[in-house]
Amino acid sequence: MKALKVDHIGIAVKNLDETIKFYQDVLGLECQGSEVVEEQKVKVAFLPVGDTEVELLESTAEDGPIAKFIEKNGEGVQHIAFRVENIEEAIAYMKSKGMAMIDEKPRYGAGGASIAFVHPKSSHRVLVELSERK
Repeated sequence: MKALKVDHIGIAVKNLDETIKFYQDVLGLECQGSEVVEEQKVKVAFLPVGDTEVELLESTAEDGPIAKFIEKNGEGVQHIAFRVENIEEAIAYMKSKGMAMIDEKPRYGAGGASIAFVHPKSSHRVLVELSERK
């Protein structure tokens, strides 16, 4: 397995609309729309910058992973996602290297991606997402 590029950087935010204004009005990025991913209890907006994206994440539930992250750490970078060619092969490879996986099987991610997370205990306290996009 080889990471092809940084796919996106996930940033946990309390208010998606307010945060989008900063990225658009101050940094000059353009929001490509938003979507709700019910399975992950999150509303997501992508803002392309170069050949990667900033992914803003707002929790849709008090018990969602983003809400818990913000409660513990405050707003900020929540994960970094790497693009892979084949998500199933990437998961198998990570497991063969002794990495603990949060996701043993791919799941749906925003923007139609197939994703899987590596547990931060295996990746030097960084939540790493593997992302395959068709």
